[in-house]
Amino acid sequence: MGTSGTLSHARAGSSPRRAPPARQSGVVLWLRTNLFNGAHNAAMTVLALWALFVTVPDIVSWAFIDAVWHTEDPKLCRQAAGACWAVIAEKHRVMLFGTFPYDEHWRGVLAIAIIVAMAVVSAFKRFWSYRLFLAWIAAAGVVLLLLLGGVFGLTPTGTHQWGGLPLTLFMFVGTVVGGMPLAVLLALGRRSSLPAIKALCVGFIEIVRGVPLITVLFMASLMFPLFMPEGVTINKFLRAQIGMILFFAAYAAEIVRGGLQAIPRGQYEAADAIGLSYWQKTNRIVLPQALRIVLPALMNDIIRAFKNTTFVSIIGLFDVLGATATALEDPRWVLFASEAYIFIFVLYFVFCFSMSKYSEHVERDLSKGRNL
Repeated sequence: MGTSGTLSHARAGSSPRRAPPARQSGVVLWLRTNLFNGAHNAAMTVLALWALFVTVPDIVSWAFIDAVWHTEDPKLCRQAAGACWAVIAEKHRVMLFGTFPYDEHWRGVLAIAIIVAMAVVSAFKRFWSYRLFLAWIAAAGVVLLLLLGGVFGLTPTGTHQWGGLPLTLFMFVGTVVGGMPLAVLLALGRRSSLPAIKALCVGFIEIVRGVPLITVLFMASLMFPLFMPEGVTINKFLRAQIGMILFFAAYAAEIVRGGLQAIPRGQYEAADAIGLSYWQKTNRIVLPQALRIVLPALMNDIIRAFKNTTFVSIIGLFDVLGATATALEDPRWVLFASEAYIFIFVLYFVFCFSMSKYSEHVERDLSKGRNL
């Protein structure tokens, strides 16, 4: 007992009390790690803070304090020192619905609500099944009936009268829903062992990717009718939609092909070993893994497809950006185009940022259990 006590006392005496470990979190530690972790970063931080100090007060004053929010007289905006947000209150219906009949704007609002609601429902993984695809088809049919009219007492509205946000959203959804299956088929065809199919897919992808989207839309709008039989015409909106689908599919096909090439050869051999057919192997093993790999790049292309809808204004279809430009042709409000375009910028940012964050969520969800 005495020897044990002596050894314990010796150990206690030879081990001085150590200080507690430093905190691994906190505001000061975060600032030191991220903003002041070196002379260069510290200088850049100070410079950025100085720039914010100089610019933010003026921006806040222009955008909020001295801004004009409601007025029907543009003269009040000219006399004010701040922004004229009244232009949005005055022109928002033209900006959001374009040339759609004024008294029928409720149909456009309902169409937007249906598309956004379907997008929200599609964000939940538990709804991912063939029923969701059928629901999208049904929703697209309802939106089409709302915009076209002519049934259930709705006033007929031609596609030449469509415009604004309903046109943008409907064309975007049509581009992605129609372009993704075509992109997958093109990617598979480009890797096919059949020379004719491979040459056809390679030729289509390279030709479409080799020209700007404006050229594709001009071809669809102006050149395509020349190849149709006499007396046969195709709606301008439909021609533009087909052009958008083909352009999106050509770019997305190369993204999907990259994912297919990233799948280890052993996955293909294992599928062949258990006797799966080509389509079973593709649908159950290869394609799900490929799409998971290329999800960030694919979502980037989808976001670009949303922004590419602005090009349809070149062929006479007024999307939300083209409708805004039309609204600003009013000479009384033309001086306040900056405020109107800031509103459109915020609108596009909300949609694109939402898709980006959802892509990150899906990517993390699909990666669970894979990163050890």
